[in-house]
Amino acid sequence: MRDYEKIRDFVEREIVPRYDAFDAGHGRDHVQTVISQALSLAQYYPEVDRCILLIAAAYHDLGLINGREHHHTDSACIVREDARLRQWFSEDEINTIADAAEDHRASSGHEPRTIYGSIVAEADRIIDGKTIVRRALQYGMKHEPNLDREGQYRRLMEHMREKYDYGGYLKLWIPQSDNAKRLDEFRHILADEQAFRQLFDSIFEKLNT
Repeated sequence: MRDYEKIRDFVEREIVPRYDAFDAGHGRDHVQTVISQALSLAQYYPEVDRCILLIAAAYHDLGLINGREHHHTDSACIVREDARLRQWFSEDEINTIADAAEDHRASSGHEPRTIYGSIVAEADRIIDGKTIVRRALQYGMKHEPNLDREGQYRRLMEHMREKYDYGGYLKLWIPQSDNAKRLDEFRHILADEQAFRQLFDSIFEKLNT
């Protein structure tokens, strides 16, 4: 019988602090939110093992240590290579955790292979207009610091439309989540260029003061 509290302590002590090395949009507040969202969604799926889900959510972005492009597959590798997990989980369970970590990425192009991947992917979809724009802008300012204000705006708008607009690559997997409603609200803002520009400008000012 696994001790959930011991695993939770391990996550808070050993895993969450590793997110301090990442960009502002993927810091410890992000992983803590994903963990909280995932565990909340688990209430709708009584077959889900909360210990497995907790680890999958906690490890989902650790691959960012090697950069963003392959971070989902790198996260899966980190899960499989962490010998500490074998004190609690079987090899099959570790593979389930690794698959869930890998499948969380919005642009992966395929549906998550398990309910754990679906839940972590859904929990990672933090659909709040201000949060989405702030995180994307923080990423752009860090990785493309040569862009001026208008350049950052064009980069961000292109990314928003590619990911969040109708026909975008973002997919939702858990019907009990309220992400669908939030996504629809954000799409209305995205369609209103004046409203979106005001949102961008307000966040840009805050990040540059």
